[in-house]
Amino acid sequence: MEVFSDEINIKTSKRMELVNITQKVRDIVKSSNISDGIVNVFTRHTTSAIFINENESRLLGDFEKVIERLIPMGGSYGHNAIDNNADSHLRAMIVGGSQSIPLISGSLDLGTWQSIFFVEFDGPRRRRVRVTVIGR
Repeated sequence: MEVFSDEINIKTSKRMELVNITQKVRDIVKSSNISDGIVNVFTRHTTSAIFINENESRLLGDFEKVIERLIPMGGSYGHNAIDNNADSHLRAMIVGGSQSIPLISGSLDLGTWQSIFFVEFDGPRRRRVRVTVIGR
């Protein structure tokens, strides 16, 4: 079993931003020379998330609207007494900080319409995403 790890550096420009990182993950997988196993994509930040879904602009817009309705910015959150970004932390909690994707014959085993997204909830910021490839 081999393990290969690398980072993706992301500079966001908005408070909430969805960044398609699928190709960058594929590039790291290629560099790993591992053909079969698991790829883990992990955000190193408590106000960001990773999700897998379709890269369709209206769907992504719907996601942003739903998140805004579920956890509004400026709500009466206890954590706001410290950083005024409780909404960002709560949003990250419900979306999740990592995703694992099977690796088959050197390719991410994503479905036809699936893409990997980094989600910024507290931007603009500089962020790092850890990609770890485990297999043979």
